[in-house]
Amino acid sequence: MKKYIIVTTLCEKEKIANEIIDTLLEKKLIVGSHVSKVKSKYWWNNKLEECIEYKLEFRTTESKFTEIENEIKRIHNYEVAEISSCEIKNASKEFLKWIDENLK
Repeated sequence: MKKYIIVTTLCEKEKIANEIIDTLLEKKLIVGSHVSKVKSKYWWNNKLEECIEYKLEFRTTESKFTEIENEIKRIHNYEVAEISSCEIKNASKEFLKWIDENLK
């Protein structure tokens, strides 16, 4: 059975966020994206860091994850970028049909 997912990544530069979004949409690996500014705190190199980042979320299918991950890594400027996914459950049939109709 096909699995539908939301892929998430974060980046600190709006230009990189837009390049990731545009690339994934143009290649029809995702059907849409949500972008929000978030305040992040995290450990990096044994030091507590804090910054404003852009959180990107993409709707797609699980079968596209590896291609999406590769494109994000190619564009991203982070040494270690979060690229994760969670399954979409209990979604409307119309929404899932829209995803299917708009992916390559």
